[in-house]
Amino acid sequence: MAKGKAGSSTLNVEREEHNLKRQLRLRDLVLAQILTVVGSSWVGIAAGLGHAQLVVWLLAFAFFYAPMAVAVYFLNREMPLEGGLYVWARAAFGDAVGFMTAWNIWAYALTSIATILFQIPSEMAYMLGPRAAGLPENHPVVYSMLAAMVILLAWTAYRGLGLGKWIHNFSGAAMLVAFVLLIFSPLWAWLHGVHIPYEPIAFHLPPRDAVSLSLMGQVLFAASGLEYIAIMAGETHAANRDIGRSVVIATPMVFLMFVLGTASVLAFHQIHAGTPINFVAPIPQTLSLAFGGSGAAAIVAKLAILLLQIRILGAASFLFTGVTRLPMAAGWDHLVPEWFARLHPRYRTPVNSIWVTAAVVAALLVLGSAGVHASEAFAVLNDTSSELYALAYLAMFLIPLIGARALRRKLPRWVSVVCAGGVLAILFILLLNAYPFVDVASPGWFAVKIMGTTLIINALGYGFYRVRRSRAITTNA
Repeated sequence: MAKGKAGSSTLNVEREEHNLKRQLRLRDLVLAQILTVVGSSWVGIAAGLGHAQLVVWLLAFAFFYAPMAVAVYFLNREMPLEGGLYVWARAAFGDAVGFMTAWNIWAYALTSIATILFQIPSEMAYMLGPRAAGLPENHPVVYSMLAAMVILLAWTAYRGLGLGKWIHNFSGAAMLVAFVLLIFSPLWAWLHGVHIPYEPIAFHLPPRDAVSLSLMGQVLFAASGLEYIAIMAGETHAANRDIGRSVVIATPMVFLMFVLGTASVLAFHQIHAGTPINFVAPIPQTLSLAFGGSGAAAIVAKLAILLLQIRILGAASFLFTGVTRLPMAAGWDHLVPEWFARLHPRYRTPVNSIWVTAAVVAALLVLGSAGVHASEAFAVLNDTSSELYALAYLAMFLIPLIGARALRRKLPRWVSVVCAGGVLAILFILLLNAYPFVDVASPGWFAVKIMGTTLIINALGYGFYRVRRSRAITTNA
């Protein structure tokens, strides 16, 4: 595995060579960034803010995305190592914080995979038409469909990035095509004589009610994920150079997709005022409103929805692949049992970690939808994963501020200033993400569930770390 440019031995983050196969190049990294960062639901959530969407997106990119991009660029340049943010946090703060950072990313990715898969029935219902409107609530059919998908994810992860990168690349390209259709749908409507109130550049302040503040918290964190590819730095050619380049190339594309895509969603919901925005599947809903339910245009809309289905599977596959690497990297550092780090002799993939991950995702899919409607189950999973991921980002933004001095000296001084803004944004996100942006019986109880779940997951992680550390001390005594 590649070592950092300089100072890796000083920071005690040397990685043992494990003969991982280097499969990823710059093209793969750029498409992976788009696949990971540009989620299909975020344009619907941002559209819930009305014409304030551009202002909120600008705030999100200024106070969260920019610090994230800067931190990823410079930290990866110094430590382009398998494990990504986990390795950076461990080098900056020690084993405990490193482990908890990995734990939160691991828990985030597991819940996020479940959330991504949970969107498939809703988006498929739009593709199949009105007769399939009840599909998202048909649990036997949904569970059978999701079980097959979890098995597929496990198999592709088992085969490794030699196969997986093509799935991720195709899915990233599918996302680009779907967004092109979404962004140009107002033009199509205008050419067919439909007046569309399309205003992508409108500067309005967001409302100050609780739901709008919750939506703002979601949007601020929507563009997260740039650092995720660094988890697979040990499987990347020229990781110290190309991961940073992928951030630079993907950034303007991501911004335009979010802003222009949100403007399209908002425009069509303004002329269909009686139709509430579907926060689970806003793009299929908007394309159905734009192109109708019959004729050649409807076929184009269904094709776009199919592309989004492909993107969902690709994003889940990418997250699944990354999350299986965290126990592997932590196993190399003896923070979890080395059983998790055992590699397949041919594919060099962590097979034990893959099967455990598949089992946990399957359990989350069942438990996350038990006794609640689809929209609330989606919001619970989505908000919990955001809280967990935000905690990992808090660790990353604190590295240039209070991390190990030897590491901080290698970073430009202005990086700490930029990351200070990221700390403030993360604290704001942690506070607001617990409030529901969909109708639930009790918003207060919903918030308690989100915060309680986040605390319990972290308590379990820290308890595991302490038990593991105590046993190691006893063994070495």
